[in-house]
Order: sequence, then structure tokens, then C-alpha cells
Amino acid sequence: MKHWWIYQGPGSRAERLERLSDSLPPWRRFTGTQDPDYRPPTSGAAWEETRRRGLGYVPDDSATDVVNTALYLRRPLLVTGKPGVGKSTLAYSVAADLGLGPVLRWPVSSRTAVRDGLYQYDALGRLHDANLRRLAAEPRGPSSLRAARSRRTGRASSGAASIAPYLRLGPLGTALLPQEQPRVLLVDEIDKGDLDLPGDLLTVFEEGSFEIPELARAAAHHPRVRIGTQDDPAPQVRVERGQVQCGTFPVVILTSNGERDFPPPFLRRCIRLHIEPPEKEKLEEIVRRRLNVSPTEEPCRELIQEFLDRQADGDLATDQLLNAIQLRLSGAWSDPADSGRLLDIAMQQLTGNPRQ
Repeated sequence: MKHWWIYQGPGSRAERLERLSDSLPPWRRFTGTQDPDYRPPTSGAAWEETRRRGLGYVPDDSATDVVNTALYLRRPLLVTGKPGVGKSTLAYSVAADLGLGPVLRWPVSSRTAVRDGLYQYDALGRLHDANLRRLAAEPRGPSSLRAARSRRTGRASSGAASIAPYLRLGPLGTALLPQEQPRVLLVDEIDKGDLDLPGDLLTVFEEGSFEIPELARAAAHHPRVRIGTQDDPAPQVRVERGQVQCGTFPVVILTSNGERDFPPPFLRRCIRLHIEPPEKEKLEEIVRRRLNVSPTEEPCRELIQEFLDRQADGDLATDQLLNAIQLRLSGAWSDPADSGRLLDIAMQQLTGNPRQ
């Protein structure tokens, strides 16, 4: 533990968060004003899941150095490494250690665009509800046809109904809300995204803001509305004139399996961390924390060694070891004659030539 660390550092959580606030660099000073009626969740199922995943993570000193460098500089952290080494879990560890609320996870695919992370607009849902309202107001006889037309014309001339109930901030948009403490945003497997995605993200990260055009166009009639967030679809956070501007830059962790390279401008603005597969000592600590058992006793010791031996032939994920140990601790595959079959099922290599 080093005196300057914030994540996994000395002192109480409040003291470490104060160090985080005091270390704000000039290029990460934003002007967003927090909605006094909005508070991100600090309890509930999502927060318990973040704590469960995060508190079992075992970072080494070199990784902790890099994470804290990104925290001090308010730069996105680009985490690379083979599948299963704990890249995504690192985000949960940071959130749990600093008490920053549930992780806002944004899984990326080949069809992902920046707007998907900023907000979603349910245009079909709005159209469906409008049709239902129109049918409910439909006249019951010829004599009321003129009055119904007049009512529809009057509604149209007074401006369309607010679209706010059909808008919801995505994980990136929620992370950029002005809040007292930063949220942790996990952009998972960014290397699977479109070639333009890293560059588009840079613009949002540099400005710390974005516009919701649907609200901006309706600002003359509805300048201040409440919409849902990634945490809760219920309208709860205020957005003025369609603009969202962060006050505290979020903790952004991007993971990559190395499927492609990123452009230099994107890399220049990221702090990079490469995670190697865990060695024996780290595996033992992971088993101790995650399963609350002694890694030096059987069956843990035997299975850890088998994991390391098989890892030499091809990539394995740490959770495969945890799966195998959990099976044995539960009484499954307890017959010594079945041990080889257990290993073949629970520890199949992710790469290389699987054992037959």
C-alpha cells in the first residue's frame, strides 16, 4: 500500500475520496450542476452485485499503480489481456473499494454506436401510446366528428406531448450526469466495436457533455424535463434544454481482448494496463477471497496445480478454477476415478489444442 494511492490506498473511504477531489487536473474541470433531487443508488441488488464481484478481486501492486494514475489524471483506463484474467472485474473492484455505486456496464458489439451508450429513445412506444390515446378519444357517432377533429387540431397546435417518458439515459449518459462523486463506467470489449467508435468516444470524453436532440428541439415547449437513467427507467433526473454536462468526470474503464489496434489519438488519451494471467500466489489469494476456503488444503491445492499445468497448454480463465473447486466442495465429482473427467469438463482450454 502506497501513501498516494486512492484505490486500495490508506485511510478511510471518505479520506481517499477527498484526495480524489483535491487532485483534479485543469483539463478535467467541468461545469455541470447537480440536480438536487437526484441521487445515484447506494443500495439495492445492483450495488450488492458490484460489491460481491469487486471485493473478491486481487490486484497486484503494478496494476494498482496504473489504476491510481488514471484516477489522478481523470483519463480513461484501457485494460487489455487474455479472456478471463479479470479485466471487467477490475471496474467492480474500483467501484466497491471507493463506494461509487453500481458499475454502469456498456457491452460493445459490432453494431454499437456512441448514441447507444448516451441514451435510448423509444419512438415506437411513443407512437403506440399516441394511437391508444387517439382511439380512446375517437367519436362514437357522426354528430361528434367535428368536435373530435377540433380537439385533435387543438392538441397539435399547442405542441406535441413531452417525449421525456420515452427517453432513458444509457450507461455512458448516466455516467456523465453531474454528480457529487464519479460513477464507474465499464465499456466492455471496445475492440468489438465499429472503427469509428473510439474516435466518437473521444469527443464525448473531452467535452464531458452531450445533447439529446429530441429534447433540444422541444425545448421551447418543454425546457426542463425528467427522464430515466441506466439505474432506473422511472423519470428521476432533470435535463434542461436537452443538454447534459458532467461536473465530475467518471471513472472510465475500457476492456479489450486485443482483437484490433486503436488509433494513436485514442491511445494518447488513455492510460493503458495489460493484465497477465495470475500466478500461483495470486490464484491462492483469489480462491481464499472468493470461496472463503484455505487454498493450501485439498482439494484446492491439487486443483490449483492442475490449473497451472493446463494453462501451459492453452489459455484458461480464473473462474474455471473456481468452478472446479466449487464442484468438489459441493460433493460433486468426489470419486478419485472421475477426477480427470472433471478437469476435462471444467478446465477446457480457451485457446490451443484442448485435451481429449
